[in-house]
Amino acid sequence: MARIEPLPPKEWPKEMRQILAALEPPGTPRKLSTEGRSKALNTLGTFAHHTTLSRAFYTFNGHLMSTTTLTGRQRELIVLRVAALRKTGYEWLQHTFIARDEGLSDEEIQRIALGPDAPLWDPLDAALLRACDELISTGKISDATWSVLADKLDVQQLLDVIFTVGAYETLAYMFASCAIDIDDDLRDAITRRQLATS
Repeated sequence: MARIEPLPPKEWPKEMRQILAALEPPGTPRKLSTEGRSKALNTLGTFAHHTTLSRAFYTFNGHLMSTTTLTGRQRELIVLRVAALRKTGYEWLQHTFIARDEGLSDEEIQRIALGPDAPLWDPLDAALLRACDELISTGKISDATWSVLADKLDVQQLLDVIFTVGAYETLAYMFASCAIDIDDDLRDAITRRQLATS
């Protein structure tokens, strides 16, 4: 049971819908498909209790989802690794849909949970996963991992790696601490996907 009961949309403060626009900042190159996906109302309803925080975080998250210098695939490797490390089912399930849209295969998604030393990762993918592990365990990317990342990524991309880990680590804190339930429509979307692939 959730520790903070999510507000249903009809009870959201009037500014909440405007705040959600920050998730798609001006100049957003493209919008990810939301067809067949959860509306994440339990998350949004929890944020609706604190609109000042919501506006600030959604502006930040809007960059990470829409205007980051990382590829969508790189971002989702990071998000799913954070979810796996923090054992955050809500975050993991939501982002498996996005990861598929960004080109990650089901096998790669499963392998993310095994970490950077799992076979078949190329050096950059492994370094991105290892950066998550290191930031979460020690608060710093090691010299060896930084060297691999810096060989392939520019300064803006390196900063986006760090801040993507931090943002989704923070969300993992919220999901776990608030005991946010998985949305019914997310359960339904997972069931539909399982039926389609069986």
